[in-house]
Amino acid sequence: MNLLANIKYDFMGHRKMALILSSIMILVAFGSLFARGLNLGLDFTGGTVVVVNFDQKASPADVREQLEAAGYEKLVVKNFGTSQDVEITVPPQVDATTGLVVDDAKLSNDMLEVLQKLDASAEITKADFVGSQVGDELIEQGSLALLYAIMGILIYVTIRFEWRFSLGAIAALVHDIIITAGVFSLWQVEFDLTVLAALLAVIGYSLNDTIVVFDRIRENFRKGRKAETVDVINNSIGQTLSRTVITSFTTILVLTALFIFGGDLIHGFAFALLIGVFVGTYSSIFVATTSTLALGISREDLIPVEKEGASFDHIP
Repeated sequence: MNLLANIKYDFMGHRKMALILSSIMILVAFGSLFARGLNLGLDFTGGTVVVVNFDQKASPADVREQLEAAGYEKLVVKNFGTSQDVEITVPPQVDATTGLVVDDAKLSNDMLEVLQKLDASAEITKADFVGSQVGDELIEQGSLALLYAIMGILIYVTIRFEWRFSLGAIAALVHDIIITAGVFSLWQVEFDLTVLAALLAVIGYSLNDTIVVFDRIRENFRKGRKAETVDVINNSIGQTLSRTVITSFTTILVLTALFIFGGDLIHGFAFALLIGVFVGTYSSIFVATTSTLALGISREDLIPVEKEGASFDHIP
């Protein structure tokens, strides 16, 4: 027996409390984004990433300490694949003597010399360089990708449902993106291309949940001729709550496993999706429906009124 099936609860009765909670989270997110910004990864800032292999188990903390003692700043050091491989990400470095940016080949060789003092077996297995111009292009293209996704959703939901539903869906999606980005800013988790991809995935996941609720609202409007709008929305959320909770729970289980056991390479991706699933589930229940209700949705907006005698219009 499904304990969540057709649950009766006044969700909309708590919409003011939900509005206050969402407003606080968005204000904190904006405050952090303006005050601290995002901890942009190498994909966006440009710089050098070097993978160094050691014969013995390598400690990222020892590697970072050795490099910082040699004058390298703003390093990101983490294990890469195995405990014997270390990935080092360093922004462009300026030569104190010449005032010029150090060439990436020279930079990687100088870092290797420093690390060989820590362990003579140190050997570079991979070295990549990303220019700042490429990073600027990625920021522009990533922002456009988010914008195009939101515009496409606006058009899709308007065609499938009604413009009030489309604005409600967009409000929920913007809400989810701002809060997820705010969490990354607040905790200064590295924001790279995988996280940007996760934000796009969050848009899809949140929209899917929202569409399920909207579809049930439209169906219940057509069934209940005299039902109040608030009652229809409450009943629709209750009827879809089982599906929402089960889907979110199973998704969170998978993402938790990826976050814990997936390694540093997809750590940010899994973390962004975890935040997005939590916030997206909340927004599909409270933000999207509350926004649609505030815009004045009613049964008449979804069911066109038939003209009296329309069935005889074909008779000359």
